[in-house]
Amino acid sequence: MFSLFEDGQEYKKRLETPFTPTKVTLSEIHSVIPKHLHEKHTGKAILYVARDVICAIVVYKLGWLIDPAAKSLVQDYGFSSTVGTVVKWALWALYWHWQGVILAGWWCMAHEAGHGTLSKHSWFNHVVGFSLHTFILVPYYAWRSTHHAHHKATMSVERDENFVPRTRTDYGLPPESSAHISDYHEIFEETPIYTLGRMLFMQALGWQFYLFTNAMGSPMYPSGTNHFQPSSPLFKPHERKGIIASNIGLTFMSCILYMWTREVGFASFVKLYLLPYILANHWIVMLTYLHHSDPTIAHYRKKEWSFLRGAISTVDRPLLGWAGRFFLHNVSHDHVAHHLFSSIPFYNQPQVTEAIKKVLKEDYNYDSTNTFRALYRTFTQCCFIEDDGDIVFYKDKHGQAHRILAEGALDDEPKKLI
Repeated sequence: MFSLFEDGQEYKKRLETPFTPTKVTLSEIHSVIPKHLHEKHTGKAILYVARDVICAIVVYKLGWLIDPAAKSLVQDYGFSSTVGTVVKWALWALYWHWQGVILAGWWCMAHEAGHGTLSKHSWFNHVVGFSLHTFILVPYYAWRSTHHAHHKATMSVERDENFVPRTRTDYGLPPESSAHISDYHEIFEETPIYTLGRMLFMQALGWQFYLFTNAMGSPMYPSGTNHFQPSSPLFKPHERKGIIASNIGLTFMSCILYMWTREVGFASFVKLYLLPYILANHWIVMLTYLHHSDPTIAHYRKKEWSFLRGAISTVDRPLLGWAGRFFLHNVSHDHVAHHLFSSIPFYNQPQVTEAIKKVLKEDYNYDSTNTFRALYRTFTQCCFIEDDGDIVFYKDKHGQAHRILAEGALDDEPKKLI
């Protein structure tokens, strides 16, 4: 039980090990990946998509049985109304959890489609990705564009698109040499209730907030940047038709939801769609946030950044255990492999992970910490980074980094620890 609140051994080991950028080369990593793992099978993809859709439909159909079943316990079998109420809401909680996980899996499958991993036929990838994302109100082409940009500049302070850390200057903090602990506490010290409230907001609405405001995106974009405006600086001119298509799809889906809600009632809309949708967004935010936000993982500025360094600066986590592998398509279990080989189908990524672990060795990042513990740890310890330094780590609310660079890690700054 208490292990749920403890850091994983892999995380503790990274804390105790001063950081040195990998000496492994990209060619060494590519050399250990069998060619057949790159093959895409449309038929296999169809089966996976069908499985995801069938799971959602079955759970949805079962959802309609919850209220009648609870009512029958009281009227037909003589159970007390209290028992009926408890059973009803317990079953609804199960429905919300599993439908939320399944719909998060739709997001993951559409994410794979956006990378073109489902089929060698691009039209098939786009049809699947657009359909699944639109059903859960995600602008497929818009997010696909910024996500590809994220893959090209992962963990680059200047160019990454997602969960870009804010700096000392961004928070108006005094220079490190003159800052006092009270300066940090004034900005980052929060009551537990307030911290919980911020976490709940991020988990419930953080995904939409990012799409509408580019929150935690790159600060290089102006205020008002979002994923719905075709002329947004997030997109290149040739991508604008796709952004319009995404908006049309979202409008169409919104109309369907509106008409369906008029037919079944607002309460059914909330119970059958809205709450699973919010929980799906919770899993989406959790997994994407924890992939690239961790006190032990480095961010790079342009002088030290490379594709390989950025790609392996993520953390594999056993999110949801078997359910994460089954429903979320290995997205958290094999995220390092995904960043190195984003064109390899998700069902082959476990084999990629095993292959690259043998090459990366200590440079492979894994964390068995309970995911909710890791979320709280990251939320409270990943506060800001310094304005300078070519390789930097997050600092906490006391202004302290939890990991340092090994001496000599920077070729031209052998003694500077940031």
